Amino acid sequence: MTQKDLPQKILPLHTTMKFILAVLAITGVAQAAEEKDDLAHVVTLGTRPYYLVDEMNDGALKEKLEECAKTTTNFVKSDFSIGHRGACAGIIECDVTFTKDKELICRHAQCDLHTSTDVVLRPELNAKCSVPFSAGVSPNLFAARWTHQGVSMGRNADWRTDLYQYSCPVIPTHKESIELIKSFNGKFTPELKSADVEMPYEGTYTQEDYAQQMIDEYIEAGIDPKSVWPQSFNTDDVIYWVKNTGFGDQAVALDDKYEATEEEYRAWHKLLKDNGVKIVAPPMWMLVKDDPNSEYDISPSAYADSAKEHGLQVLTWTLERTGPGLDGWYWQSVADSFQNLDYRQ
Repeated sequence: MTQKDLPQKILPLHTTMKFILAVLAITGVAQAAEEKDDLAHVVTLGTRPYYLVDEMNDGALKEKLEECAKTTTNFVKSDFSIGHRGACAGIIECDVTFTKDKELICRHAQCDLHTSTDVVLRPELNAKCSVPFSAGVSPNLFAARWTHQGVSMGRNADWRTDLYQYSCPVIPTHKESIELIKSFNGKFTPELKSADVEMPYEGTYTQEDYAQQMIDEYIEAGIDPKSVWPQSFNTDDVIYWVKNTGFGDQAVALDDKYEATEEEYRAWHKLLKDNGVKIVAPPMWMLVKDDPNSEYDISPSAYADSAKEHGLQVLTWTLERTGPGLDGWYWQSVADSFQNLDYRQ
């Protein structure tokens, strides 16, 4: 795909802002106050945003963005932005899993090394896979089957971009990610990934040990709990942090129970509240629904109402893996409200 193949239309600014404001009003999310000292680093955007504006069709939105580009020269990161795979945000995620020697590393999943590194292309490493790659055979590589030293031998697969890498990337430990984010005064939202091996691992390493180890590494690094939002899809992990660590006040209960009935998610919200959990995190579409009679053409979902009724704060996943326009998985509950928008005004 070339630059010319990229979409030239984006959602009008006034509509985008209405949608964002509506979601914020529904969920009760407020932008965290920026700390001038911690978030004073200038963010470099590069040329791409300006290229995209230049390629837009003529219209009011393009004129507004061109004026913004002329007058805005300094950018700062904000706690309001949470980066899953990028460091321009104020709060940055590391997906955490463990190796055979119980070292915590940053990986999207415990069993993904064969899909995201070059280990299967290197015979000496491929031989160590639980299911080595060969013609017609899908490889399988659990991080928990390798020591950290072994995992660190893998490199970014050559079909993944290294455009913004200044050296050959290696798989970082969780401790290394803490030091990196700390070095530019960022904040932290580690996600404890589910294990793909039976727990307790090797009969002794329990889920609680795993959850505690992640927190211990922030304690060892001298990180203030107010700068950490630990998260997990495992409710027991979140409750453990609340009841057993000083990092429970901002523990985040991630929600992937997309097919839950109203009765089920209300019971879950009550369970969270009763155990001191304060933050729930579903995808954005679970919080809103089409409503042509409302000010923004959308209104709170029953899920959002339940979270509010149970006193839960809300963080939500928004734009990850989103293609051009307001279409796809993240927008499924409000598709009707946006399908007839004029993208040129």
